[in-house]
Amino acid sequence: MRLKKIKPLRNRMALRHLPNKKLLITTINAHSYNVSRKDAGFARALQKSDVLIADGASVVWSIQMLQKRKVQRIAGADLFRFEMKRLQNIGGVSFFLGSSESTLDKIRERAAKEYPNVRIETYSPPYKPDFSDDDNREMIEAINAVKPDVLFIGMTAPKQEKWALKHMEYLDVKHIGCIGAVFDFYAGNKNRAPKWMQNAGLEWLHRFSSEPGRLWKRYLVGNALFVSHLVGETLSHDKDE
Repeated sequence: MRLKKIKPLRNRMALRHLPNKKLLITTINAHSYNVSRKDAGFARALQKSDVLIADGASVVWSIQMLQKRKVQRIAGADLFRFEMKRLQNIGGVSFFLGSSESTLDKIRERAAKEYPNVRIETYSPPYKPDFSDDDNREMIEAINAVKPDVLFIGMTAPKQEKWALKHMEYLDVKHIGCIGAVFDFYAGNKNRAPKWMQNAGLEWLHRFSSEPGRLWKRYLVGNALFVSHLVGETLSHDKDE
């Protein structure tokens, strides 16, 4: 997977034109790109997704540099808001898969106030590195019993993308959005960066300053690694990487 090859959705307006059928929607930022370079399963999930959105400013800038085309940053939170407003207008059904019961309770409570026309269903899977066949079967059965218009998955990357791709054919859903941290943002467990930082491409700095002990490696080491990948691709003349 290479930055010079990826084709993220051009802008937020394009979300309005997504077909109302089963679609896997994933996001990419500097961290997830770094992970994809060493995790073939994750790279495959991103490449096989029907819609890829540029969640990170660094990815947006890289595409502009390598591909000479402009794309708009669309955060996972932007995708979430768009889908919930769409469901509000049609009286649709959303399903939240992931996180703890307490977080899901907060999501249900807030969504019931902000999107009263949307039916909210949730499922909290067990916390473990790998799900058993029974775990997967129970999750799929819970989702298919509802047949949601939008399935939001919040298990963090790369687990959520790999799970979605592996089980997509068994899911009776339409849009599948892998939105990770949005669960905690919307539940109020964590705060997003101020709007000016989002617009300036500094949302990563806000997250890093909020949890430096946990995220220093992702952002300090990871950003340097991402730049090294970018430089490598800029200097590379390979036609099929």
